[in-house]
Amino acid sequence: MRKEGKSLEEVHESIQVSKNTSVWKKILAFFGPAYMISVGYMDPGNWATDIAGGSQFGYTLIWVLLMSNIMALLLQSLSSRLGIVRGRDLAQASRESYSPFINFILYILAEIAIAACDLAEVLGMAIGLQLLFDIPLLWGVSITVLDTFLLLFLINKGIRKMEAFIITLIAIIGASFFLEMVLAKPDFADIAAGLVPSIPNSAALYIAIGIIGATVMPHNLYLHSSLVQTRKFDRTQKGIKQAIKYNFIDSVIALNLAFLVNAAILILAAAAFFNNGMFEIAEIQDAHQLLEPLLGSKWAPILFALALIAAGQSSTVTGTLAGQIVMEGYLNLRIQPWVRRIITRLIAIIPAILTVVLLGEGATGKLLVLSQVVLSLQLGFAIIPLIHFVSDKKKMHNFTISIPTQIASWVIALIIVSLNAKLVFDEIDGWLQTASHPIYIWIFVIPIAIGAAILLVYIIFKPLINHQLKSPKLVPHIDEVVLNDELITKPYKNIAIAIDFSNVDSKNIATALHLGGDDASYTIIHVVETAGALVYGNQIDDYETSSDATYLKEYKQKIEDKGFNVSIKLGFGNPKKQISKVVNEGSFDILVMGAHGHSWVKDILFGTTVDAVRHKVNIPVMIVRE
Repeated sequence: MRKEGKSLEEVHESIQVSKNTSVWKKILAFFGPAYMISVGYMDPGNWATDIAGGSQFGYTLIWVLLMSNIMALLLQSLSSRLGIVRGRDLAQASRESYSPFINFILYILAEIAIAACDLAEVLGMAIGLQLLFDIPLLWGVSITVLDTFLLLFLINKGIRKMEAFIITLIAIIGASFFLEMVLAKPDFADIAAGLVPSIPNSAALYIAIGIIGATVMPHNLYLHSSLVQTRKFDRTQKGIKQAIKYNFIDSVIALNLAFLVNAAILILAAAAFFNNGMFEIAEIQDAHQLLEPLLGSKWAPILFALALIAAGQSSTVTGTLAGQIVMEGYLNLRIQPWVRRIITRLIAIIPAILTVVLLGEGATGKLLVLSQVVLSLQLGFAIIPLIHFVSDKKKMHNFTISIPTQIASWVIALIIVSLNAKLVFDEIDGWLQTASHPIYIWIFVIPIAIGAAILLVYIIFKPLINHQLKSPKLVPHIDEVVLNDELITKPYKNIAIAIDFSNVDSKNIATALHLGGDDASYTIIHVVETAGALVYGNQIDDYETSSDATYLKEYKQKIEDKGFNVSIKLGFGNPKKQISKVVNEGSFDILVMGAHGHSWVKDILFGTTVDAVRHKVNIPVMIVRE
């Protein structure tokens, strides 16, 4: 069976961050993941809840933003700790701890959260295009499919260009709202009063829960635990402690910038609308239209629309990568990134189109707020497992979170779950009182609510009584390295062998050994295809990289034991490009590859490597079928 390493030894050996440098340079070395995360805290869904909260309740709900930011900072720090210490993302850790059925349910809930987030991005982009160019909202929703290809283009260009793109968009958002704040001239005494906790009524509670859902996003917890593994550092006690510290600093800076943007939106809405008696401004379009006459500047609405488009585009990155991480972690399933992106975007576009067609463009604001409430409802199912995982001394060893941190984390989970439970109860009670056929609510809605409550109880107590489950495969590979002894000497002297850790590997390698015999040299090539590898290339240091490196070493050892000369090569990113690159840079006589074993629809979902590679290399390619 496949070997499972210990918690601190599982990740691939990595280079140490230089000790002989300044603290500032060390911090800069770890900067990056939190900025990728922070864009999710400035998406159009945040705008909808902030505008609704500011216009209806003035500065009253600023404290909710502050509380949400503190929650987000603690939870994101737990997420990064999990990835740094255990070399697992949240989905992989859940797969190790819960049964396949529970993991499937958690996967569905995570996908719902990602779709809800993407829905906000679709609507935000479409509204921004409408405000700037007067494009009908329905057309704008359809156009948002195209940003799928922009993201994929940036991923292929590498992390530097993607980070530059993200930083540029964040700068646009921040600069726009700084100027809007200057024009709005808010009352700073009232802002300070808004930091005192209060919930005026049930409508304010609904908005407050939406703000929490828009701020503390469940998919960001999955994403952060994966992205922190892209930083290579000395995996000693001191090195890990340093990585946790500097990633926390990274999170503090990035998330506080996001908080300032959200606070600026709410303050702008309070100063421009609430103070002028406009208490029902929930639509982004209405806010845009009223900014110029209220603030006395033609630039106010233009800056607003530009920032909205920037927010929608930047948030698309997090949803795409989180979707890929969630699918791979929970289901052990990997599909083409562009297919994954289009599926997510289509799931979001359908409710957006139906809302516009059936309810009109005026309902988009309510749909945005609803999407953020849906996000909040998913939070408990991500937070509770996360707290369990980072509190597990057997897995985290000396890096288990402290008792005060555990208490604070459980208090946050209790607050979120309690607020959501009250919201669900109030909504169902209202539906029962107003519905003409309440039997349908009893048949369909109430059982789902009860099922969700049972699931919450299960994931709370299961890890406490759980004796280690049989470790599942966390990446889509075979269970054991097996080689055949069918070896025949042939004249090839330098043979490349591309493997993907599937059942065809054994026959693939045996065929290559037949071709070259014991006088030839062999190079085994494998490419890491995770979301992190696509973005960060050879800088990635996640669990799958560690696993793949271990597999390659096992193959090398077993082949050398049979008397053959073999080396290994681990690539990162797109297999079509990386295999071709390795082969063309070497002096190989032939490339031996395994057939992918699927066709038609599966070719679209999982991709085809063989055809692309054989057209890009300048040596013969032998394709081996299982």
